[in-house]
Amino acid sequence: MDLRARRAAKPAAAASGAKSSTPWSYTGEGAPDKWGQLQPEFRQCAIGTRQSPIDLRDTIKVDQERIQFDYKPSSFSVVDNGHTIQVNVAPGNGLTIMGRRYELQQFHFHRPSEERINGRQYDMVAHLVHKDAGGREATVAVLLERGQDQALIQTVWNYLPLERGDTYTAPVPIDLTQLLPKDQGYFSYMGSMTTPPCTEGVLWLVLRQPVQLSSQQISVFSHLYPMNARPLQAQSGRLIKESN
Repeated sequence: MDLRARRAAKPAAAASGAKSSTPWSYTGEGAPDKWGQLQPEFRQCAIGTRQSPIDLRDTIKVDQERIQFDYKPSSFSVVDNGHTIQVNVAPGNGLTIMGRRYELQQFHFHRPSEERINGRQYDMVAHLVHKDAGGREATVAVLLERGQDQALIQTVWNYLPLERGDTYTAPVPIDLTQLLPKDQGYFSYMGSMTTPPCTEGVLWLVLRQPVQLSSQQISVFSHLYPMNARPLQAQSGRLIKESN
């Protein structure tokens, strides 16, 4: 079944709430190289010096503290927001790093992976967006490569909404621990949101070990979003730490 065709009649709305006649997108007039000119609040996309994604290379290996994940089975809903598939999870999930607690806000997918490791790009990536009590953001990136079925992703795909802009509230819980790799060594650096308004000051935690998903699971997402990855941004001399 061609899921993309079912959405053809309903155009995507700009998730930023922009009033421009040209919404941001990944191709055409609203493509990433034009984001900074589409709306005044998107200016950071063009002039920022700590933008994401980047190619994770020339890293410094250190004894980084373990990310303390606090994920539990929770209710969830799935929304097709016109740019990606986003999953909103009930409150109570989060992580602690550097003495700070960040609450999970949502997670979503990009194809192919936006970040690269020493030039290598993966089939997809899941971005788990967290915020602390002061509004500071920490995003965990789980790289996804072709292989075996992935249980959590299949659960999400089972409850995809039929129309763009719609939300489907799932009747079953989801457990995000199923999405995490066994080896949770990671890269860390300071960057930005990878979509408008490209706000900087985001703590990025990129898990080094990829997680597998099947060709069929990749195909489902590809029917909806064949390509929704922002191009690489300049590293600009930023420090990138890597777990020993």
